Amino acid sequence: MTQLTGSVALVTGANRGLGRAFARALLDAGAAKVYAGVRDPESVVDPDVVPLRLDVTDPEQVAAAAAALTDVTIVINNAGIGSGTSALDPGALANARAELEVNYLGTLAVAQAFAPALAANGGGALVNMLSAASWLSIPAISTYSASKSAQWSITNALRVALRDQGTLVVGVHAGYVDTDLAAHVAGPKIAPEDVARQTVAAIAAGEEEVLADDTSRAVKAALSGDLALLYA
Repeated sequence: MTQLTGSVALVTGANRGLGRAFARALLDAGAAKVYAGVRDPESVVDPDVVPLRLDVTDPEQVAAAAAALTDVTIVINNAGIGSGTSALDPGALANARAELEVNYLGTLAVAQAFAPALAANGGGALVNMLSAASWLSIPAISTYSASKSAQWSITNALRVALRDQGTLVVGVHAGYVDTDLAAHVAGPKIAPEDVARQTVAAIAAGEEEVLADDTSRAVKAALSGDLALLYA
């Protein structure tokens, strides 16, 4: 289990939406400090967090952040993008590369850079914000789904790689979250505060996976069934 009271956390993409909810949930649970890693520090409006310039696709910024934030005990990889691109759309390759750079390679870069600090501070926790789309390719956002599948796979690899240093690795799955990224969606959405609350509870309890809503639970349960049913 990871101690929340007095913890020091880094949340990427913490200037709005789900990232901001993660930051608030950590502070409410007793975190002593939360760094908000964002491309534009001036976009951070929460006075209770510490803005930090961090583009997860920029190796120099990632390295500089890791060198400066040696007190971190919790890292939440929340930064992510979605292009709304289908596999055969014009521009699909360029959009897929951009999504992989942020959602997959950005997650890996941050995890690699901060693993030593987590080890030095007792292990702590690494949280990766995944998606039900990690397991289900949605035609209209299939390049995003593929990037989330890659992110899920590396989350599992990191869980094994960081086990010996005592780092809890948590994968968080949800369907549509009620943020700007899903503003165009008319269907059911989960509140970002609910996802954040469940995630912080999982960190405290030492749980490795969060299935935040009915969508993520249903999709995971369907993986063992017939593909024809999953992609009816």
